[in-house]
Amino acid sequence: MFATLSDRLTSTFKNLRSKGRLSEADIDATVREIRRALLDADVAVPVVRQFTGAVRERALSAEVSGALNPAQQVVKIVNDELVAILGGQNRPLALAKNPPSVILLAGLQGAGKTTLAGKLALHLKSQGHTPMLVAADLQRPNAVTQLQVVGERAGVPVFAPHPGNQGSEQDVVVGADPVAVAREGLATAQARQHDVLIVDTAGRLGVDAELMRQAADIRDAVDPDEILFVIDAMIGQDAVATATAFQEGVGFTGVVLSKLDGDARGGAALSVASVTGRPILFASTGEKLTDFEVFHPDRMASRILDMGDVLTLIEQAEQAFDAEQAEQMAGKLASGQGFTLADFLQQMQQLKNMGSMKKMLGMLPGMGQMREAIENFDEREVDRVEAIIRSMTPAERDNPKILNGSRRARIAAGSGTQVSDVNGLLERFTAAQKMMQQMAKGGGMPIPGMGNLPGTGKKGRGRVAAPKKAKGKSGNPAKRAQQERAAADRAAGIAPAAPAAAQGSAFGLGGAPQQQDAFDPSSIEDLGKFLGR
Repeated sequence: MFATLSDRLTSTFKNLRSKGRLSEADIDATVREIRRALLDADVAVPVVRQFTGAVRERALSAEVSGALNPAQQVVKIVNDELVAILGGQNRPLALAKNPPSVILLAGLQGAGKTTLAGKLALHLKSQGHTPMLVAADLQRPNAVTQLQVVGERAGVPVFAPHPGNQGSEQDVVVGADPVAVAREGLATAQARQHDVLIVDTAGRLGVDAELMRQAADIRDAVDPDEILFVIDAMIGQDAVATATAFQEGVGFTGVVLSKLDGDARGGAALSVASVTGRPILFASTGEKLTDFEVFHPDRMASRILDMGDVLTLIEQAEQAFDAEQAEQMAGKLASGQGFTLADFLQQMQQLKNMGSMKKMLGMLPGMGQMREAIENFDEREVDRVEAIIRSMTPAERDNPKILNGSRRARIAAGSGTQVSDVNGLLERFTAAQKMMQQMAKGGGMPIPGMGNLPGTGKKGRGRVAAPKKAKGKSGNPAKRAQQERAAADRAAGIAPAAPAAAQGSAFGLGGAPQQQDAFDPSSIEDLGKFLGR
């Protein structure tokens, strides 16, 4: 959502890096570009004036003029002011000391309250709570059914004594009383010992006085601990007027941004917290129930300024990756058993549980410069890799060296890919496997072309290195026969004939011939056909 704003701000700061000292004209030009970027992002005009005024005042102060790198100091000032207009610090949910804690959801029509109710319930359930949903939206067609489906997917019970509107064109359903449903839901939650009650209400407009009064009646009936205003992050500057109307008509204690994964300019996120004085607590970032995260103003500011959000990425990884499986993998590598394709498949599946690859790559610092490449990334590549590995036999996954030409063709046909795709996967896996083995041996990160530095590996002075494992047999019959003869000679203790160039040393001193690790003399073909004999 903040891609355009991020690109504009990054381009503005890039022009400052080449200047060792900033004049007042440079600062005015920078503030002017920031103002244009924020207005293009549909940020409310009062917020833009407040933001740019604070940035200009601090940029002209001694903290920039006396800094070693004025450009970086300006970026820090903009980051601090972004955090301020986004709410400053994250505030957790205010839960009641005596459960159940009541959370009332309110917002415009189509803001995504029903789906967000399921996401919030799943989030609280993962933290050890026992939430229950109440279907108090009896106006929108099939709203009750939708909440029941969402609750079933989240594994959370739904209290829905009234079916609500089943597709009728009438706005008022006979016998429907949302206030009574909310009151009965609270009594049911107390009886069933649920510690959190989430009430889903009907969407309403800021100018609809009757529906506003109904929302106020529901608030008075259940006495909520939190009233969350769900706002569509794509509505731009209109978010200010809507939030003000709800604050006057119903009142709310926190804001939840929905549809933050859209392609709009994101002015609502930068306006609503500053105008209403209420913090943004959560953000909905996708259609899945797991696309829900706690809103951190400092992390969001870092994303806007293309400084990444590594902390959120780590938190998502901790939730997606199984700690027990990770410990088993570490023990396996430490014991020298190696890293197989079966392990690689398991890691890929856990990586998929974290969500979209594009989203994860976008959380890395500096990835804004590669935004086009990230957007062109094919999410189905992960599925193709999984299909290739699943087309292998267990023996092939454990020992990819046995994959000759015919086996690779069979795997490609079974996975619906090309042989070149299989070869590319094996090359990448071999490189990763070598790195894993090097780190497991305690030799540190491998340096291409240098091997281990002296004294850093397990090989010590006076110790004999373990023999290398035999390479996989070739699919070429002639070369395979040569490999078998060479293996038989090695088993019988017959050393292969050393080449003539190896009889001496670089200093002209004779010595014992040294065997080359990656050189097999029997693999040399007859060169006579190339010499014209």
